[in-house]
Formats: sequence, C-alpha cells, structure tokens
Amino acid sequence: MKIRYFPDTDTLYIALADRVSSTSQAITDNLIVDFDDQGRPVGFTLEHYSSISDTSTIETLLPIAPSLQPA
Repeated sequence: MKIRYFPDTDTLYIALADRVSSTSQAITDNLIVDFDDQGRPVGFTLEHYSSISDTSTIETLLPIAPSLQPA
C-alpha cells in the first residue's frame, strides 16, 4: 500500500495494489475509487483533503499481517 499527498491539488491517493486501474467511480464529490479490469479496488482518491483532515501528518497504525506478506 502506498499513500501520497499532492499539495498542489490538495489530493490524497491511497494505492491498495500495483494493478492498473481500468475504471473509476465517484462515490461522493470528494471520494473516487479506482478498479482493475476484474472489478477489484486498486486505489482511493480523496479530493480537497485538507478540508476533511489534518494534512500535517499521515500515520499508519496497522502492521502487515503475516498472512498478507509476500511469500
């Protein structure tokens, strides 16, 4: 998983997988979900991020579960 904040567009992108996005669906005005060609989510875009969260820090709280680590 990769998390990137783009200050010039005030956008946060959370990439869930390294698969190519084939479609996107706007869930709300600020949330867009990208899907691969099999309909699996590959990432989330949060527009106007600073208006919904504190952009000064982004912290991860969950360790990688052993069953999710690459073999």
